[in-house]
Amino acid sequence: MGCMDGTLYPSIHRGPAPGYVSDGQRRGLFASGYIKNLRPLHIHTVAFFSVTMEPSGSTQTSSSNHTLNSTGVGCQWEISDRSRLCRFLCYGLEGDMYTAREEGRVSMDNAETLLSLLQEGQGVEVVEEIKRFAKDERAVRLGPSFFALALCSQHSELKTRQAAFKALKEVCRDPAHLFSFIQYKKELKEGMKCGIWGRALRKAVSDWYNEQDAMSLAAAVTKCKQREGWSHQDLLRLSHTKPAREAIALISKYVTKGWKEVQVCYADKENSEEVAKVLSYLEVVEKVKHSCDETEVINLIEEHKLEREQLLTDHLKSKLVWRALLKEMPLQSVLKILGKMTANKVLEPGTSETQTVCDRIQSESALKKAKLHPFHILLSSENYKRGQGYQGKTKWEPDSSIIKAMDSAFYKSFMNVDPVGKRFVVAVDVSTSLSSIVPGTSISTAVAAAAITMIFARTEADTHVLAYSEGFAVPCSVSADMTLAQATVELVKIPSGSTDCTLPITWATENGKAVDVFIILTNNPLWTFTASPVESLKKHRQISGVNSKLVMCGLTSIGHAIADTEDKGVLSICGFDLGALCVIRNLAQDLI
Repeated sequence: MGCMDGTLYPSIHRGPAPGYVSDGQRRGLFASGYIKNLRPLHIHTVAFFSVTMEPSGSTQTSSSNHTLNSTGVGCQWEISDRSRLCRFLCYGLEGDMYTAREEGRVSMDNAETLLSLLQEGQGVEVVEEIKRFAKDERAVRLGPSFFALALCSQHSELKTRQAAFKALKEVCRDPAHLFSFIQYKKELKEGMKCGIWGRALRKAVSDWYNEQDAMSLAAAVTKCKQREGWSHQDLLRLSHTKPAREAIALISKYVTKGWKEVQVCYADKENSEEVAKVLSYLEVVEKVKHSCDETEVINLIEEHKLEREQLLTDHLKSKLVWRALLKEMPLQSVLKILGKMTANKVLEPGTSETQTVCDRIQSESALKKAKLHPFHILLSSENYKRGQGYQGKTKWEPDSSIIKAMDSAFYKSFMNVDPVGKRFVVAVDVSTSLSSIVPGTSISTAVAAAAITMIFARTEADTHVLAYSEGFAVPCSVSADMTLAQATVELVKIPSGSTDCTLPITWATENGKAVDVFIILTNNPLWTFTASPVESLKKHRQISGVNSKLVMCGLTSIGHAIADTEDKGVLSICGFDLGALCVIRNLAQDLI
């Protein structure tokens, strides 16, 4: 198989279309493991990216992405290849099941639809979808987007490759993203004779560096020096980057040659204002790296807003250094290390440092800037209250003032949740005890269910909260002005029985409620039903005339899904995390 511009892509076409490969080449690709179990293509692939959304009250739409057969009892919303692609970009799988906290390398086994769309000449449209996911922050996991972009950049069709490389800066916004993209390209070429560093990739990587703001790039290369087995030195060397301006040349020399070479080259030069600023910043970074004076390190951190990645390990043994770092540390990072800071006595009860951190945590402006979601804060709060990390032997005595600040932040952070504007039914299964713990968290299923219902009750104007058990589903008085504790009590006071997840849908149908999205929360790990919730959903669609969707959340489940994978409006969620709320939001807005 030939290489064009250092690229190689395992294309399979039914005819001599762009990307044609011979039978011998195709057999080689299967043998190398690039293509496995490619499913049959849908005949309507070409129309996937011309999507027109219809109002939710319509039972038929003109888009191939909304094909709802309204005849007969078996009303089913057909899933399109576009939806499968968007699910892949969102959480790394094309199927209808999202598993909370499940991370792993993306592989070709999970990208059959992506391959199909590229095969059918839809590469440019695929790249546009990748860019939309990056721009709108729709993805729960970023790896699939980098993988998909890497695959597009190695496609045999020139316009697809060009679109992929052009999109590199938009999709890979920081060095960690860029390193991940490069590593995926390397893995996709594994076993092939042709290397990855062709002219197109060299130019794309060079442009990525040259188009950065100089001060931002200086900070980036000193904070994220390497990842995924790649370093900035590797990328600048292999891409043969020719700096487009002097400030970028300075940073490139610093990365590839070191600080001493920079000093020799720029010491006696008359430098521009931009170069002088970068030079001064790098001088500070080098100074702190070689300093053993605690006071000097603290002063440099506070004056130049240095971050912990720019410090030495020995510096991080100092309580005073950590206190200096906490003043400007991103709030999301602060929440993550509160336990460690308490255990190491960096934060102690009654101190001014602890009060400063508490003030930041509950500051509305800080919460808004960090865009923290209530569920994120709840997870952090419950983990802190636990008094012990999940890994290692770190233990701490939770500080009551920090707990109080996080409780306050939880309620204030609802301002960061933008409403979807759909009609929701959030139903909680009370047929079994809600005392179990959601896997991978410190939260009981009762608290998790109460928090989820509160999020929708407080942010969506048209939300019905139900509790259901054996033989009945009843409205639950979880209101927008309730506290989390009050909402939890409201849910657990209803008597238990056997699980019947069809009850919330039946309740809506019988009471004439047109519902856009049913969110059913259950503590039953195996989801044993007396009737199929999917069949109940189809009946509700027929009667209400609405393209209703169903999200089944098994709060303690570790991998069981509803057996109807060809309905676009049905998703299963195993466990629960912040990503699950993103998946629900995407489904409600017809984005996956």
